[in-house]
Amino acid sequence: MSLLLHAPSAAQQRRTAYRRRQTVRSVLVAASSTAALGTLLVTAVTGAPGWDRVRTSFLDPAIARDALPAVLDGLWLNVRLLVCCAAGALLLGLVIALLRTLRGPVFFPVRALATGYTYTFRGLPLIIVLYVLTLGVPGLRLQGMPPVLVLGGLALVLTYSGYLAEVFRAGIESVHPSQLAAARSLGLTYRQTMRHVVLPQAVRRVAPPLLNDVVALQKDVGLVSLAGPIDAVRAAQIATAQSFNFTPYILAGVLFVLLAIPLIAVTDWVTLRAARRQSGG
Repeated sequence: MSLLLHAPSAAQQRRTAYRRRQTVRSVLVAASSTAALGTLLVTAVTGAPGWDRVRTSFLDPAIARDALPAVLDGLWLNVRLLVCCAAGALLLGLVIALLRTLRGPVFFPVRALATGYTYTFRGLPLIIVLYVLTLGVPGLRLQGMPPVLVLGGLALVLTYSGYLAEVFRAGIESVHPSQLAAARSLGLTYRQTMRHVVLPQAVRRVAPPLLNDVVALQKDVGLVSLAGPIDAVRAAQIATAQSFNFTPYILAGVLFVLLAIPLIAVTDWVTLRAARRQSGG
């Protein structure tokens, strides 16, 4: 009972009060410096000689309100494309990573093909892959040719799977070989070892960079507008051509940022959690 009723010492109370004061002081200093910097930036921008013209051309509330429904409809296409492309790129990237980690001379051709794939699509600019698949492939006039939107999504999957494959491979190779040896000594096959021992650890270790690539993919899905589908960027372009005002582009950019904020927050949370796990906290 005496332990439960134990009160903190005077020194401990002083330390707690000091830390509380320091926290409040830090918050006040951060808020003041942020407000000062924001005021300085706003003053510098709004005081520029051409601010009135820029505000009329890029920040017209009436034009933004008129363009909002069409841009939102296009953004819904971007969201669906992001979900499909992210799933496809993650799956294909994992397969390529597994092929690159196969051991034995008999699998050398497979490893060479997987290596060439990652080198090629990590080196090719995404816009070139988009143009080849969405403008060049339909020119073959093959039977059962998928629509341009599917071809654009395929370009995104092929490009990003090359990056994700290297992330997965780094995670797989970070697992110590002794764990593979221990699993094999317990009678697990290579497939069972990868599934139950290696991959769970590998995916957990590389979750932050994987999510960072998904955030980058969220921005690049807007490039499919180059092939013709009416997504948020294309809708903004159409509205700009009708009003001769660039405000719809700003509107589309703001919506993309709002779309990315939850994913970025999840990425930061996973990164912080992984750092605490490694530090033992």
